[in-house]
Amino acid sequence: MTFLWSVFTKPWSTLPGDALGRLVSGLGFTGAEIPVRDTAYVTPGEAGRLLPEFTARLRAEGVEAISVASDLREPVFAACREAGVPMIRVMAELGPDGYAASVRRVRRRLEDAAPLAEGYGVQIGVQPHHGRYVSSALGVMDLLDGLPVQHFRVVWDAAHDALAGDDPRITLPLVAERLGIVNLKNAVQVRTEPAGEAVGGHWKPWFVPGPEGLADWSAALGQLAELGFTGPVCLSGQYSDPGVPVEKRLVADLAAARGAAGAA
Repeated sequence: MTFLWSVFTKPWSTLPGDALGRLVSGLGFTGAEIPVRDTAYVTPGEAGRLLPEFTARLRAEGVEAISVASDLREPVFAACREAGVPMIRVMAELGPDGYAASVRRVRRRLEDAAPLAEGYGVQIGVQPHHGRYVSSALGVMDLLDGLPVQHFRVVWDAAHDALAGDDPRITLPLVAERLGIVNLKNAVQVRTEPAGEAVGGHWKPWFVPGPEGLADWSAALGQLAELGFTGPVCLSGQYSDPGVPVEKRLVADLAAARGAAGAA
């Protein structure tokens, strides 16, 4: 099955569009998710001015912008429409007031953004994320329940699915009706300090190359084939060990992903 093989361009977030397009296409990708954040080349405040030209430069190098990682302010929606970017990716953050109150707050924020998504024709994609976020695919589906499917999508993530203890053969069919983007990265849990005599210890995710982690990319890509999903598959380029250049790891992971998907 052929996917739009894409990459999250956060590792090179300060590059202008022409340089980024050459780099991304040189790595073998034809799609890109662009960070639109205060620390990036395109900031939320400058998105209206910069994003259309930025994405045009990417397209000139054969790279299509699949989404932006940003927030739900109206200028970002307007910039995405002008630039032809179909989705804004966000996460559902949990605050100190607890899970239930946080989910209610995030839900209100999404409801408030619904007219913007409809009016500008730009989808909102919500990604599960370990830690202080709604961390499971089912949790995100519950969060989105009742919101228009055409405007609110799930960005399924292989690493965070595995960190939540889930199985892609279960979660991908659950989110199929809202599935917008599939993120591929991988992780293991590592102990952050020596364990004592007592049961327990402190653990944290450690992001590793695709073939090495808890997430089964072959199972995920096989499930996508069964579902007939042809949307973007985005490699996140997140690796905890800085000893190998991210570009080298991404080339290897893209080859592994294409092989697992049966792609040429």
